[in-house]
Amino acid sequence: MKLILALYPLLFLPALLWAQAGNSAQSRTAQPAAVVSPEVHGDRSVTFRFPDPNAREVKLQREGVEKPFAMQKGEDGVWSLTTEPLQPDYYGYAFIADGVQLVDPSNSLIKPNLLENESEVHVPGPLSLSWEVNDVPHGEIHHHFYHSAVAGDDRDYYVYTPPKYDPKENKTYPVLYLLHGYSDDASGWTAVGRANVILDNLIAQGKAKAMIVVMPLGYGTMEMIQARWNAWENKALRQENFNKFTQALLTEVMPRAESEYRIRKDRNSRAIAGLSMGGSESLLTGLNHLDKFAWIGAFSSGGIPEDFDKDFPGLDAKANQQIRLLWVACGTEDHLITVNRNLRAWLTQKGIQHTDIETPGMHTWMVWRRNLTAFAPLLFR
Repeated sequence: MKLILALYPLLFLPALLWAQAGNSAQSRTAQPAAVVSPEVHGDRSVTFRFPDPNAREVKLQREGVEKPFAMQKGEDGVWSLTTEPLQPDYYGYAFIADGVQLVDPSNSLIKPNLLENESEVHVPGPLSLSWEVNDVPHGEIHHHFYHSAVAGDDRDYYVYTPPKYDPKENKTYPVLYLLHGYSDDASGWTAVGRANVILDNLIAQGKAKAMIVVMPLGYGTMEMIQARWNAWENKALRQENFNKFTQALLTEVMPRAESEYRIRKDRNSRAIAGLSMGGSESLLTGLNHLDKFAWIGAFSSGGIPEDFDKDFPGLDAKANQQIRLLWVACGTEDHLITVNRNLRAWLTQKGIQHTDIETPGMHTWMVWRRNLTAFAPLLFR
């Protein structure tokens, strides 16, 4: 009897394993199919899908479009929407489910942001587009950290070195200080703007000079982020942010970068440019420190009060002797087009030579990638 009892479990083990296998197979069969999102079609239309059977309403918010699109719910609980054919580019997007903004759970490509992360979709185009990766020599991106005495915090900056850069050689390079916009972090121009890819392509084509690009964190005080979008209503905080950013750039980031990399230190070899908040910082820093910068670019500048005489004290036509390029650009559908036009009118009134650029587009990275593509070839000529 003891022997039979000992063997009893073994007699039923195969049946038990078979039942478990069957249950496991049923469990796998019951799992919903993987959701593919986003799906880019051959005609460059894109289908977005979001699984949420309990949502009452889901919308798609896409970069470059002012109003979100309503999505349709399928019998499987997956909401979907297919766009019209899109121009080749990278597009940020998010789902709004019952009023809550969410990233795409089926997409690992994220558009980083300090206030609201979004997902991103690449609609590929011809290799002639500056932000498409080509079979050309590639530069490198370096990530640095330091403690800022000006801002009173630990922060970072990125540096792009061009192809064939060798720190052991005596060759030196001009430098572009490239600034991101409000709510972005220091990775904005590489992670989203694809500045390194754009520079790789322009340099390989002989359209742009080989240059080093320094991309710092663009806040003089992180209180600007803590206050969120209401920060721009606080004039004192806004001014502190601009002043401390300039101080941190001139006394901390620039000396570090110029000691760590083979950067030329004369003003004719220094450029500064940026988008949105970074465009304003480029103007405020560059035009008020013409002893340090000869090339200045502003893309969709925002945040400068329209008291330009106060923002740029003493700036007049004599500055034309120092300015090699002052490039002021904005999209015609951008809500900041008016202040940019007013700034350009003020520059004209002061007799300050500058280049006016207006292109189609809103306040988007699609505009700023094209701005950088047009601006970089003009530098250091």
